Amino acid sequence: MADSGRAKPPGAAECPGSGRRRGESPGGSSFSSSPGSGRRKAPQSPGSRSKQPASNLGHSLRRVTLTKPTFCHHCSDFIWGLVGYLCEVCNFMSHEKCLKHVRTVCSCMAASVVRVPVAHCFGPASQKKRFCCVCRKNLEGTAALRCEVCELHVHSDCAPFSCSDCRLCHQDGGQEYDMYHHHWREGNIASGARCEICRRACSSSDVLSGMRCEWCGITAHASCYVIIPPECSLGRLRSMILHPSSVRVCSRNFSKMHCYRISESSQQCELGNPGGEKRLGPPRKTPTATEWKQTLKVFDGDDAVKRNQFRLVSIPRITKNEEVVEAALRAFYIPDEPQDYELQIHTQQQGLLTDDIINRNGTPDNKAVFKDSPPEAWLLRAKPQEAELLKICAGWLRSGIAYISITVGKSSTVDSVLKEVLIQLGKQVTVLHLYLLINTITGIHISLRQMNQTRFYVVENQNRVVQVELLLGGLPQNLNTEEYTQLLQQHLEIKSHLVTISQVYAGQGAVALQISCFSEAERIYMLARDTSINGKQLTCLVIPEIMKSKLIQGCSPLLVFVNPKSGGLKGREILYGFRKLLNPHQVFELTSGGPLPGLHTFREVPHFRMLVCGGDGTVGWVLGVLEAIRHKLSCPEPAISIVPLGTGNDLARVLRWGAGYSGDDPYNVLVSVSEADEVEMDRWTILFDAQEMNEDGTQNGFLEPPKIVQMNNYFGLGIDAELSLDFHHAREEEPGKFNSRFHNKGVYVKVGLQKLSHTRNLHKDLKLEVDKQDIELPSIEGLIFLNIPSWGSGADLWGSDSDSRFEKPRIDDGMLEVVGVTGVVHMGQVQSGLRSGIRIAQGSYIRITVTKPIPVQVDGEPWIQAPGQIIISAAGPKVHMLKKSKTKQKKQSGSVKEGRSESPAREDGAN
Repeated sequence: MADSGRAKPPGAAECPGSGRRRGESPGGSSFSSSPGSGRRKAPQSPGSRSKQPASNLGHSLRRVTLTKPTFCHHCSDFIWGLVGYLCEVCNFMSHEKCLKHVRTVCSCMAASVVRVPVAHCFGPASQKKRFCCVCRKNLEGTAALRCEVCELHVHSDCAPFSCSDCRLCHQDGGQEYDMYHHHWREGNIASGARCEICRRACSSSDVLSGMRCEWCGITAHASCYVIIPPECSLGRLRSMILHPSSVRVCSRNFSKMHCYRISESSQQCELGNPGGEKRLGPPRKTPTATEWKQTLKVFDGDDAVKRNQFRLVSIPRITKNEEVVEAALRAFYIPDEPQDYELQIHTQQQGLLTDDIINRNGTPDNKAVFKDSPPEAWLLRAKPQEAELLKICAGWLRSGIAYISITVGKSSTVDSVLKEVLIQLGKQVTVLHLYLLINTITGIHISLRQMNQTRFYVVENQNRVVQVELLLGGLPQNLNTEEYTQLLQQHLEIKSHLVTISQVYAGQGAVALQISCFSEAERIYMLARDTSINGKQLTCLVIPEIMKSKLIQGCSPLLVFVNPKSGGLKGREILYGFRKLLNPHQVFELTSGGPLPGLHTFREVPHFRMLVCGGDGTVGWVLGVLEAIRHKLSCPEPAISIVPLGTGNDLARVLRWGAGYSGDDPYNVLVSVSEADEVEMDRWTILFDAQEMNEDGTQNGFLEPPKIVQMNNYFGLGIDAELSLDFHHAREEEPGKFNSRFHNKGVYVKVGLQKLSHTRNLHKDLKLEVDKQDIELPSIEGLIFLNIPSWGSGADLWGSDSDSRFEKPRIDDGMLEVVGVTGVVHMGQVQSGLRSGIRIAQGSYIRITVTKPIPVQVDGEPWIQAPGQIIISAAGPKVHMLKKSKTKQKKQSGSVKEGRSESPAREDGAN
């Protein structure tokens, strides 16, 4: 695993953890020796090994005889011959000639070289070939996880030992970080990627090798990436990325999953019990290996015992005590000296036998050995020390010193430690009250692994204002602020002196809350998710604050909406892809509160664009919410692009985004969005004023209140809507089967065949008026009003023939095209391109009188409409859409993924 590389001052040493390593210089400029390296001569026993000299990267390398084709993890080339060098801890394999050039940190040291630890958001991994970033082995055929935010892949049992080096995508409270540095991640690079420095291929499908920046996407060899300047330009997508320095979240008491609004349905995998055997090298060739091996179950702390989380450590039956402890430390990726630790017997009946500790490392001359069937379960403990060596980091990241080493004992106090740290940092000791000493703990609770990852920081004592923003949805609609306040006090018992309603979205039944207390915010968040009002479940999301003053000049961040239920599993995959390529704070799942949370988050961004991933219904949903709250946005008319995940995708076809998403690289999609042309499109309001009709045709009161619907694509009455209604009912009965466009179209065909024998006279049940002129209807079974020149999954219902009676249709001409169809056969012929519909009229104001209940559908949403008046008129200002550019994109060398390796300078020049 590679260090994150972000926010590190030029020339400063990295910041290690606070483990018990010794022999380090006060300035902390070097790492300690790795476990087992340079401490003793190799034992002459079965499985004897030849150790390499100590490495400051933490590797414990031994010379091994290769029995199968093997590749070097440093240069990714094949290792010719029979000899290689293997790390006993992380399985790093290398040529002998590459040893002096290795820069990859061992997994046991990876956590200590990260300046600012950031936890991962683990979800189930895909089926693609990937390598574990902890043990470096292939993930195929095993339970695997991946981070939803960065390119980290691990085995389930390796996840607890992964380094907390995820991307830092926001400022947490009052802390401000320099976010312009590359964030390097090792391995799992796309095929064809080339090194930024030497331009040679740097990817490998055989081993975990090569480096890639998680922000700008440039790739490099492990020996080349250190030459690259630390500043990161964010790459080709920088104009649409929401820069991390402009986002602020007070995240204390909230998990990262809550902050990024990652739904729990995508996290249905637990960080597995790390109980599988940790193989410390390649499998032995000797067939009698099991005769001289034994396996110990080792826990690393009291909490691990309670959770039954252990590691299986395989050791020879005759071995020294220190070697057993060393193997246990390796299994838990703890890079400390074995002399500081001991193994204690653990039994289920008696618990920890603290007075019956056997085979301690303190045995004279270390002659005792484990043999004769030792107990099955052991507890790894740290020996008590008279003094501890703490590594204390400077909280301000531009400090020239990464950390200060302080020796503390029983008489040490926080003030004495703080005073000594400030002296070494050159700060004034007289203003001690202006500083605080805090610690950050990651890892497993009450364990040696946790102790090894405990960090101490000295920070400036500032009175930071706590401001947590929550968006609460699912409330009754169209209430005022006082009514919403009373409702929240009744159901959530909010404390008025800590909670303020900052924004009300009455039409959506949602309010934004600003909370000045972490515990109150957490209480409201957890309680709201278990509360229903009037039978409707509340939704609650943590909303980030976008500081518009810190946005990059000239940028237009992309607000992404993804409907993961559309397009089968493709919606989930593209959601993951966009979270990696962009800032996850600009990517929203529509199943978590709909479009409102994203639009509310971007309300003060002066200029932004939108990308909607879903079907035509999803696009209409987003446009409807945008129309309702546009008056509250600093950018009331953002341009919208589409990733088609639905069945018909007629609007996406018209805007050249394709007939459906087929697994295109998300990076390529974003590049196309950045190059798209902005166009305008009409939107229409349909008023359904349902009234009961007497036999003589006179109105007889209301059946139901008027219904107002927004229309983007088309509106149909009759046979077209009836087919949509039957399809809708079939999908509601068995939703699990409707997960592919091919199956959905098959159901449409089946429903249509069932309607062949039906005869109707729709024209007798309708009266049509276009621009205040009565229109005589021909004998038809369906009437369709078109706003776009695509209907029924790409069919041209209006036709391309010229007609002097009508103007050529456009999506921004302020008119609807009225077309009729005679039945299912006619519709099939239109979709096959053999015929077009019956042109009836064009107009901007339409009134329809319906004399009997009839199926209707608006943009694919069908229902049965009662008799009454239907009025169609323009819906205010036109909406701005993004149309995929026709100009052929400049072909980049190699694959699309390789294009991410282009240097910032070349990218600037190309645009």
